[in-house]
Amino acid sequence: MTQPRAQLCIWTDVDPAWELDFNRWYDREHMQERVAIPGFQSARRFQALGECPRPWLALYYTDTLDVFRSEPYRKAFANQTEWSLRNFERMRGTQRRVGELALELGEPGGEGGALAAFVIPESGADMATLREALSRAVREDHVVRGSVLRTDSGLSSPVTPNTPPAPADMMVTIEATQPEAALEHAQALAGALGVAPEGVYAFRMLWRLGA
Repeated sequence: MTQPRAQLCIWTDVDPAWELDFNRWYDREHMQERVAIPGFQSARRFQALGECPRPWLALYYTDTLDVFRSEPYRKAFANQTEWSLRNFERMRGTQRRVGELALELGEPGGEGGALAAFVIPESGADMATLREALSRAVREDHVVRGSVLRTDSGLSSPVTPNTPPAPADMMVTIEATQPEAALEHAQALAGALGVAPEGVYAFRMLWRLGA
């Protein structure tokens, strides 16, 4: 059987005093550096729409989860650039997740310009329930894609100071052409899983870099 794709998710805040350098680092070095690693397919950056404790989201897609166990990735992870280390120090409340994309539904290869996301415990829903709910969501107007990232705690080591390791959880995302549609359907799904609407956040895509 074909192994599922994997994803690295960095969800963070940064002191506004360093925001320009933070964005310059991501846009001029860090995404290019990561996408150059063998097995990486693409990277995307997002910014939150509305209030969000972590307004910056970066998603990296790889062929399989084994890419994060590979020697090229381990070497890059262990030898961060000086610019990276400075920005890691400035990032706040960072959540770093690495895991398999346990579900990817919707238009094959499709990516929405807007995304809504929420997190549930690994025991928060079974895959059959999530698959059925996402299958309905991706048939709605404006929605192009839905996915579930199952976090691998062992591979989700923090890169920022004083940050606890990621728990065994799942991140659910719905992508759409319109932010309102992404948020509406993500909130409906989250509500069915016991997540309050305040726990669902909408983002606009800033840009994408392919390998």
